[in-house]
Amino acid sequence: MDGAVHLTILDRGHELSGVVRPGESWAAAARRTCASLHVTPVPIDLSGEVKRFVVDHDRVVALRAMGRGDLPDVARWRAADHVRPWFDADGEPTLEAVTEHYGPRIDGVEPTRMWVVEVNGRSVGFCQDYRLRDHPDYAALSPDPDAVGVDYVIGEAHLVGQGIGTVMLWTWLHRSRKRYPDVTSYFSAPDHRNGASLRVLEKVGFVQGTWFDQPRADGSTVTLVGCTLDVASVVG
Repeated sequence: MDGAVHLTILDRGHELSGVVRPGESWAAAARRTCASLHVTPVPIDLSGEVKRFVVDHDRVVALRAMGRGDLPDVARWRAADHVRPWFDADGEPTLEAVTEHYGPRIDGVEPTRMWVVEVNGRSVGFCQDYRLRDHPDYAALSPDPDAVGVDYVIGEAHLVGQGIGTVMLWTWLHRSRKRYPDVTSYFSAPDHRNGASLRVLEKVGFVQGTWFDQPRADGSTVTLVGCTLDVASVVG
């Protein structure tokens, strides 16, 4: 490699190549590289030396604010076999328990904001974001206590491994860039055993950092991996 950051964009069997200019974000470089196509690329994998994007003509991944009417779906997703292990310390994901946990966030009583992930208009999962400074114990574990944290779930098992998590986080990044214009980094901390979640974060530009232990509601402790994304480099 020549020291520059290179990227590729796949579009219906064709591949475009580009280079990130000094001071330019990866996202901006990808848009510029395929500007003549009048399309918006999304990441495949940004963890390697070459940043790989794709133009997806068939799938639209979007986020919308969660409402209380979404809570039955949230309870169902939380009970799914591929999701349940990462929430087991929170108890049974009954509708009553899920409503008690997420209802205040939906209502705006708590600072965490909830979003439903939609694929071509169908609800398939959720994510949440929050200022780390609103959670002092958590903020102390991040290199940037002013960062915005994000957690996410793809609830439909048959859609796991289809690249939806990557595009969902990319969509969240751009939405959050407008909602939090002063923020310079984003933070997420999956369970160290959750390799799929850690890989999704890497694919959109997060870098693994400190491992730390966090007490859970049932009295046990879980080891989490702090992952940070530099906003200026990745999103711009």
